[in-house]
Amino acid sequence: MSITDFLADLFNPDLAFLPKALAIAVMSSVVCGVVGCYVVLRGMAFIGDAVAHAVFPGLAIAFVLQGSLVLGGAVAGIATALLIAVFAQHRRVKEDSLIGVFFVAAFALGIVIISRAPGYAGSLQQFLFGSITGIPDRDLYTVGFTGLAILAVVFLLHKELVAICLDREMARSIGLRVFWLDIALYVMVTLAVVISLQTIGNILVLALLITPAAAARLLTDRLALMMLLAPVIGGGSALVGLYLSWSYDLPVGGTIVLVATAVFLLAWLFAPRHGQVLRRWREWRAQVGAAVSQEGASSFRGVRTGDG
Repeated sequence: MSITDFLADLFNPDLAFLPKALAIAVMSSVVCGVVGCYVVLRGMAFIGDAVAHAVFPGLAIAFVLQGSLVLGGAVAGIATALLIAVFAQHRRVKEDSLIGVFFVAAFALGIVIISRAPGYAGSLQQFLFGSITGIPDRDLYTVGFTGLAILAVVFLLHKELVAICLDREMARSIGLRVFWLDIALYVMVTLAVVISLQTIGNILVLALLITPAAAARLLTDRLALMMLLAPVIGGGSALVGLYLSWSYDLPVGGTIVLVATAVFLLAWLFAPRHGQVLRRWREWRAQVGAAVSQEGASSFRGVRTGDG
């Protein structure tokens, strides 16, 4: 399918779900790109996967009650994140262990709840792998307002969040309220995951949170530029992924993730400072230069010896 045909389908009244899917995919990818920068800096990629499990009981309850999936997932994820933040203050058990206990337990609860609902098999597949059809207008507005709220919190707490991501003890020593900042970060990760579930699905949402930020990390050493590149990579991956999915009848979530992964691999190979190909090229040139210099020095010494 050509780009012109894709644009025609976007404005086709009979395909009203397509522009809504594109809007949700791009908005959620941009938000995940921004929030994912903090996750990558803190080295806590596991939490993205864990949060995706934690929101599942809320999704299940919302499905049973015919309510908003976004709202249900957000409530469940935030409640679980608060439990993690409270229990993490007891340093006998590490944070990653608590995440493994509570978030997986929440996912198990979601499975039990949704298994009791009629017709759960189809809805379970939608939760796990995403779907671009049947997105209600209220979810589009919810994703938009939630995304703006997350970006506003990022703008207000950026320096503090960077401090706790890079050095928690230092942040505590200078008087930052690490506990409340942890909660703010957990809540933002939870909301970013929830608004991405409609198109990307529960299983693949971690890639949307981590991959664009990791690619941006390879492309620059400046945090400000990284936080600009990550949402651009995420939003671009969503746009290209949806186009390829619609053109070739591919799963939308998987296609978006594969596009983002391709960008990461290109950055890993060809990033200006940290790319493997260019780094090996610089190392080879340095070795050749050193060998030429050594050979030149040896020749110069030989000429001097002959003159003597």
